[in-house]
Amino acid sequence: MAAEHVIVTSTTDSEQAARALAAGAIEANLGACAQVVGPITSVFRWEGSVQTEQEWRVEIKTAADRVAPLVEHIKAAHAYDVPEIIATPITAGSAEYLTWLVDETRG
Repeated sequence: MAAEHVIVTSTTDSEQAARALAAGAIEANLGACAQVVGPITSVFRWEGSVQTEQEWRVEIKTAADRVAPLVEHIKAAHAYDVPEIIATPITAGSAEYLTWLVDETRG
């Protein structure tokens, strides 16, 4: 059974960029709520070498039917060549919150 509610996560290289991604998604009604978390330390392989960078994580709560346009929005707005974009299903939660989450993506 597919989840009806999803958290879409991305990372970026500055708090300002993370805030812009979060605000853009909410303004476009692609998410109901977003949190900016950071700074965090990310360790990853890029172009053959291991990198360690400071990043900020953006977590956007949305309805499942808004994930595809949200992913496209993030790709278009993101500065990275290959941005992290991961969708994680929300399997349970407050019924009132989850109803609000869907309502806010219908603007």
